Amino acid sequence: MSDSDIKKSFSESAKRMSGDTHSFGYHLSDSGFNDPNSHEDIHNKLNVDYESIEKSPPMEEVHKWQREHIKTNDQSKEGFPLNVIIDPAMREMYQVVHNAGMTNVFDRFSQQQPIQCKFCVEGLSCQLCANGPCRISPKVPRGVCGVDAHTMVARNFMYRHVTIGTSANIFHAHQAARTLKAAGEHPESGLKIRDAEKLKKYAEMAGLDINKPSNQLAVDFANWVMDDIHSPFHTPSKTVEAFAPAKRKELWRKLDLFPGGGYSEVAYAQTRCMTNFTSDPVEFLLNSVRLGIANEYQGLFMLDILQEILMGTQEIAMKKQNMGLLKENTINIITNGHMPLLAHVVIDLASTDEWQQKARDAGADGFQILGHVCEGQQLINYQGTHNQKAYTGQEGEWLSEEYLIATGVVDLFMFDYNCTVPTLPIYAKRFGTKLVSSHPVIKLQGTETLDFIPEKMSEQAAKVLNMAIESFKNRKSENRKVYIPPHVSECMVGFSTESVKKALGGSFKPLIEQIANGNIRGIATIVGCTTARYGQGGSNIFKITKGLIENNILVLSGGCTSSVMEYTGLTNPNAADEAGEGLKSVCKQLGIPPVLTYGACVDIGKMTQTAKEIADELGVDTNKLPLVIGAPEYLEQKAVADACTAVALGWLVHIAPVPSITGSDLVVKTLTETTETLGLGKVVVEMDAEKTVKIYVDHIEKKRKELGI
Repeated sequence: MSDSDIKKSFSESAKRMSGDTHSFGYHLSDSGFNDPNSHEDIHNKLNVDYESIEKSPPMEEVHKWQREHIKTNDQSKEGFPLNVIIDPAMREMYQVVHNAGMTNVFDRFSQQQPIQCKFCVEGLSCQLCANGPCRISPKVPRGVCGVDAHTMVARNFMYRHVTIGTSANIFHAHQAARTLKAAGEHPESGLKIRDAEKLKKYAEMAGLDINKPSNQLAVDFANWVMDDIHSPFHTPSKTVEAFAPAKRKELWRKLDLFPGGGYSEVAYAQTRCMTNFTSDPVEFLLNSVRLGIANEYQGLFMLDILQEILMGTQEIAMKKQNMGLLKENTINIITNGHMPLLAHVVIDLASTDEWQQKARDAGADGFQILGHVCEGQQLINYQGTHNQKAYTGQEGEWLSEEYLIATGVVDLFMFDYNCTVPTLPIYAKRFGTKLVSSHPVIKLQGTETLDFIPEKMSEQAAKVLNMAIESFKNRKSENRKVYIPPHVSECMVGFSTESVKKALGGSFKPLIEQIANGNIRGIATIVGCTTARYGQGGSNIFKITKGLIENNILVLSGGCTSSVMEYTGLTNPNAADEAGEGLKSVCKQLGIPPVLTYGACVDIGKMTQTAKEIADELGVDTNKLPLVIGAPEYLEQKAVADACTAVALGWLVHIAPVPSITGSDLVVKTLTETTETLGLGKVVVEMDAEKTVKIYVDHIEKKRKELGI
């Protein structure tokens, strides 16, 4: 067969499978793809006008508008998306790219609504074998293989969400361990051990010899972490044994939920998902909880510890956030993603007089590096970056990514994983931004990718800075129009288990006393992402949080929700005036806001540690705490894995929008009722913000009553 005949056989077979003359893909034009080479003459084709937009008022007026806006309940389809976008910078830049006809996240959401599949929304669609895709309905209650709705929904839940989310967080921890090992073995790498005391503390808990020099101890601890991640699923995890609450471990063993090595656990779970393997839906759900435990202790918690050893523990400080931090005559570097391992070395290098002078030699005022998405939330919290000359602050949530590059002043956008949207090569070509991936796990069309080599991070950092210099020179020589939305938020950041305890005088007893006397009724974590859905876009997070603090519930934030808290002013100590009288008095006394940002979505691992220490202080199991976990605008697989972590620890977990489980009443009943009878937590789904607040308040009051307070 000739090459053309082979190609023809594919197209003819596709027609036979789909029953149509041509596939949908056949009709797509070059403009529907993200390869920048498909977008010729993009500068002349897309007219970008920075003037003909409605500008946002100063931040004080913005805050007033945000608070009035969430009272009107107009975050629906009508007026979308400006009726859900409450970030003033994003409101301006959305208009710019929308008016230019550029693809962007909010417009894509609107375009998808007529074609989104109800079967997929409910979890009743399967593509695991060649007899499919199969969809289940009352007329067709089973797939071709015989699978019913309960099994299909539960299997999709674990396979499509929990295994991917768990593996992503464990992969992150593994890369952090590689980096710590390189810091110990290769001081020339530019890596440092900034928190040697934390290294000793956790190495001792792991049973290692802490009398060794810090460099050697770093290597030993990193190897211990990686060895546990790589151990078989049938060998109990040493990480879980060392760091999980004792009462929880006892329950997990009883329920056969105590995990082994993380990578092997994921492989075991995915193997169970194969066609005609496991068909018991409850088994999939319990396996998801088991993965949630590995997700926490071999993923979230461990990567937080490793990164803080390298970059410094969180430190409470006032910092700045949003696009107004960009500067037209500065070399602007954005570092995006969740794994700031190369980014912090770039910040170190760019902060030196030598490299600042190189920037000036290129005609710039200097270098500045800003974090974006969760990577930015981590960098804004770490002690090691707080006083670095080149570090400036945090930009925004993942929804703002395309709009940020559309300012035209981002010279280099460096990204690891995840939350780097596939359309960025088009934006980079139009606005002159250099895109660089700092890890081969994420590659975009037409962009440069650096291999992840911790031992050579200093060398790689220099390469990144040189790229940024060249990009800045190109920007200036082309004399393109630019626009910087002038909005900046002042926010208090740097909260963590250690920094909160330090602020309280070295113990959680003062916080417990305030909970016991009722000034603080309980704690809610508002974590995760933002979504482009009607009623969301950050507005749902804001409305729920406002309702909680008014009910004297202290809020901890992590992830893109932290950006929402920052640009709405809730992480500023002045927001204490918006809290109920009890919480307000505590915040005023301590000089803190009613929302404490722990940083990134991966910093949920630190939140669980805070809860564990409070439970230990009280002498109770974690499921007894007056605590609710909320992900009011969750987006992707890691968030679902994190929800399984919370269920494993015995907490009420609120999720919105509705996850793809509603196609099975058995799955819904198991996650919302049955798990709680086993001593685990449970899931609640609610889209309405006011009803959500009531659910949180009622649950916290129930837990207070059980504790006798």
